[in-house]
Amino acid sequence: MNPASTSHATLQGLLRHARQRLEAAEVDAPRLSAEIILCHALSLRRIDIMLTPDRIVEEADCILFSELVARRATGEPLAYIVGEKEFFGRDFAVNPSTLIPRPETEHLIETALESLRSGPARFVDAGTGSGCIAVTLCAERADLSGLALDMSAPALATASHNARRHGVAQRLAFVRGDFTTSLLRSGSLDLYASNPPYISKAEYTGLSREVRDFEPRSALVPGDTGLEHATAIIAEATRVLRPHGILLMEFGCTQGADMASLFTPYSTLWEMVEVRRDLAGLDRFIFARRNLLQP
Repeated sequence: MNPASTSHATLQGLLRHARQRLEAAEVDAPRLSAEIILCHALSLRRIDIMLTPDRIVEEADCILFSELVARRATGEPLAYIVGEKEFFGRDFAVNPSTLIPRPETEHLIETALESLRSGPARFVDAGTGSGCIAVTLCAERADLSGLALDMSAPALATASHNARRHGVAQRLAFVRGDFTTSLLRSGSLDLYASNPPYISKAEYTGLSREVRDFEPRSALVPGDTGLEHATAIIAEATRVLRPHGILLMEFGCTQGADMASLFTPYSTLWEMVEVRRDLAGLDRFIFARRNLLQP
């Protein structure tokens, strides 16, 4: 919107102009994006827009709103613009150092909560990013504690912030390190959880601009095939999990057979390896349980 036209702008007028601009830019959900950005810029609820569409908006707020809409028009994800994303019923701070949590990852949380024995248990969240997995596990169960690993110092700072925000920081240790190397003690964990990079270099070029141009490449692409980090995780989980410990690892929806085959060198050490599906019926993550044998 032209600043000269902001002196008598209304909520509905701002929304209309923003929607048109975002539609022209071909971003996803232009109307919803405009509403969420307006609420963020003016500290409103969406119902406030519905109830007072003719409310006059101050010029400074109009300018801020216009600047945020311009960012969205470039394809920048809405979560980065407003600075947070909902996951498992909680809001998590996110920024360009972290992946944006996806609903599909909530299946890992549900499966972990269903599968872990009652009583105290320890886990690792490898490649924690925003900390959504580690923080949610601790928030859902007071008897869980664990490690949140990541190579990115800014991501770990974000994850630590989210842990404090949700009151679980005292049960989490945030460690900067390469989770594909042997950082953990053998037989020390009940759960190994990870949403690792799994996109191949070839697939990366075909991603939407919202992902390819804005989310951290290092959290998306592990190498040529997309299986590099998964291969290392399976080897490491085989070593660090206690008897009957659980591995939960997300992957791309076309990788199920390849992921299952990575367990072949360790087949005598796992009593169960399953490819689980998401609500859309797509292969989405590995559920595996260690047996009593030592590697």
